[in-house]
Amino acid sequence: MASNSPPRGQHLLEADRAFVTGGGVLARLFASAFRFMIDRVDAGLEAGAIEARLPDGSFRRLGGRGPGPVAEVRLNSWRPLLRLATGGSVGWFKAWLEGEWESPDPVPLFDLFMRNRVSLGETGRAQGPARLLNRLAHRLRINDRLGAKRNIAFHYDLGNDFYAAWLDPGMTYSSAVFAEPITEAEPLEAAQQRKIRLLLDRLQLQPGQRLLEIGCGWGSLAEIAARDYGVHVTGITLSEAQRDYACQRLAAAGLDNRADIQLCDYRDAEGRFDAVVSVEMVEAVGEAFWPDYLAAIHRLLKPGGRAALQLISMDSAIFEGYAKNADFIQAYIFPGGMLIDEERFRALAEATGLDWQDRQGYGLHYAETLRRWRERFDHVVESGALPPGFDAHFRQLWRYYLMYCEGGFRGGGIDVAQVTLVRR
Repeated sequence: MASNSPPRGQHLLEADRAFVTGGGVLARLFASAFRFMIDRVDAGLEAGAIEARLPDGSFRRLGGRGPGPVAEVRLNSWRPLLRLATGGSVGWFKAWLEGEWESPDPVPLFDLFMRNRVSLGETGRAQGPARLLNRLAHRLRINDRLGAKRNIAFHYDLGNDFYAAWLDPGMTYSSAVFAEPITEAEPLEAAQQRKIRLLLDRLQLQPGQRLLEIGCGWGSLAEIAARDYGVHVTGITLSEAQRDYACQRLAAAGLDNRADIQLCDYRDAEGRFDAVVSVEMVEAVGEAFWPDYLAAIHRLLKPGGRAALQLISMDSAIFEGYAKNADFIQAYIFPGGMLIDEERFRALAEATGLDWQDRQGYGLHYAETLRRWRERFDHVVESGALPPGFDAHFRQLWRYYLMYCEGGFRGGGIDVAQVTLVRR
């Protein structure tokens, strides 16, 4: 019997209803006037090049003045340029989804835009009224207590079966740390376990101590900490799907007496802990709540206690422009999300009474992690192993998301780092 249920993940694709994506009649009336955008991109590409096939069949090479990746792009109409000018990266994705532009490999294109982030300036960001409307739509998804729970469910409650299909067997959804030089020889799961142990080793844990994990995911870190470090772990999450999975996982491992997973907002967590760990959680907090997040860590740590964070940052040189817009990730993937400006975040941490120590960056490790995830995702799609219910448009969205992020890390404007905070 045919199901009348909507496709799984449809809410992600429909999220753009609140955002300006460009297109429509203006693209048909004024398309030729948008050739100037091609000139702007050409002038802004100091590294790398774009080989572009234009709608009239002509070919143009943009940039090429310095070493860097070469991207191939075919514009099937002029509409993508209007979408880019009005809706920024939100409109550019919409154009890709509609088949208005294509590329055999979009990753180098995203790399180029990030690699040339300063020289390109505002090219590729929403402009005029569209910028204001998109920014308002993003602000309406603020991460207060109610909004944070709703935003987390939007992304993480797509289904444990969905994430299990393409993540590593340990179900770790954050950047791995590979042995250097990075090669294909190392399995993703081994690199994910290395990342977890690097974080836990920062905490100088002793058996019997109490560890709080803010944003515990599906329990991979909690399992290793309880089993191999002998500590008692309290994990908190706002995702019911993650909580259920983590509880079952720890019970199956015989560790439920040493680990407790709770549905809890970090602002409401109680107790005192010897150590705190939080992996790529602050990006879901939002700039307005950075002080609350850091204050919670300070409040929950014993004096002299240590916190280990893994965090994703945007280059300070372009953070202001980033913060004034709503990008593709914020519109479709992580509502309410915001990468940090590491300089500002560090200053807030220090002012809160947390000493910032031993920062180590792993940007290219995240690019490799995303590439591995995309390979795994493509494999399960091609083999028919993706759980049922996700239609072709959702699969396109998810693949684009992984490529978009990979290009950002390869271009160097986005970084991931581990840092230790010590409570004064």
